[in-house]
Amino acid sequence: MHEPELLMLDEPFAALDAFTREELWGVLQNLWLERRFTVILVTHDLREATYLSEDIHIMSARPGRIVATRRVDLPFPRTLYDTFKPEFVDIGHELRDHISRERQA
Repeated sequence: MHEPELLMLDEPFAALDAFTREELWGVLQNLWLERRFTVILVTHDLREATYLSEDIHIMSARPGRIVATRRVDLPFPRTLYDTFKPEFVDIGHELRDHISRERQA
């Protein structure tokens, strides 16, 4: 239980204020960097997904299926300042475009 091989999280930071949410992103990232277990994180926050992920999978509405996958080739560890860099922001725009196209289909 204390050293999981798999951690599944469904919107774990959604109800938190922005500062606490970002602080916990750093905690999760540091824990992952230290132990390298598999994390499956469900989120609607594109910045959060980009900050924490190596791979992002976009799912459709019902029936849920993966409609796009994006590898995040930004180096770890990532900082909150990284989230404002053009290459980071560009990933968010790309993800948003995939989601918009899927919602219009």
